[in-house]
Amino acid sequence: MATDRPVPWLFALDGRTALVTGAGTGIGQAIATGLAEAGADLVLLAEHDNLGATRERARARGREVDTVVCDLARLDDIAAAVAPVLERHRVDILVNNAGIILREPAADMSSTSWDAVVDINLSAVFRLSQLVGRPMLDRGEGKVINVASLLSFQGGVLVASYAASKHGVAGLTKALANEWAPHGVQVNAIAPGYVDTAATADLRADEGRDAAIVARIPAGRWGRPEDLRGAAVFLASPASDYVNGHVLVVDGGWMGR
Repeated sequence: MATDRPVPWLFALDGRTALVTGAGTGIGQAIATGLAEAGADLVLLAEHDNLGATRERARARGREVDTVVCDLARLDDIAAAVAPVLERHRVDILVNNAGIILREPAADMSSTSWDAVVDINLSAVFRLSQLVGRPMLDRGEGKVINVASLLSFQGGVLVASYAASKHGVAGLTKALANEWAPHGVQVNAIAPGYVDTAATADLRADEGRDAAIVARIPAGRWGRPEDLRGAAVFLASPASDYVNGHVLVVDGGWMGR
């Protein structure tokens, strides 16, 4: 049993392969690098071939790296893109990180705008979890880590589609955990707080909004993508074998304020 092993073993990912979406920049890149540092080989997926830096970081740590270019907004294309990956690799860890956010008033939001966010942030997460999860269920082990958000708990302003999709990610995480935990597959999520990435550049550029955000964070600063590495390694490793359906908030204390 995992509980009988030394603590360093509990967090080691040697011999495992992780598929990380949205791995070219920001949180996805940091999580992928963290998993590589813990010993995992990687399959990196992104909409564009911007994966060079992440690939080199992992290879510098002695890991094998495969890459896949796939537009997750094209839901019908996901299976064709992932099938060769599953033929080449035993994927032990799936990190559903890719996502987008569009800020606009709910009253003016078009169905096209709504679908663009929900398709990538929620529907693609479900499809990938199905495709990669089936072999995990057959083997009786695996880890699925979804990237949720503070807006899995709150409504936000001007982000109705994003909040709805991230609430959906939290619900999907729990639903899959209920079905898959008896078969040895743990499904959990990480909910980042306000993190310094390209997606939050506009907020950080607004001095008033930036100051208000930092004032509410007990840690007194924006998060960095690297702050997510430890949570990802924990949820990907044997250390979390009895953790199921949990949404782990990494937010500098925002939700506790």
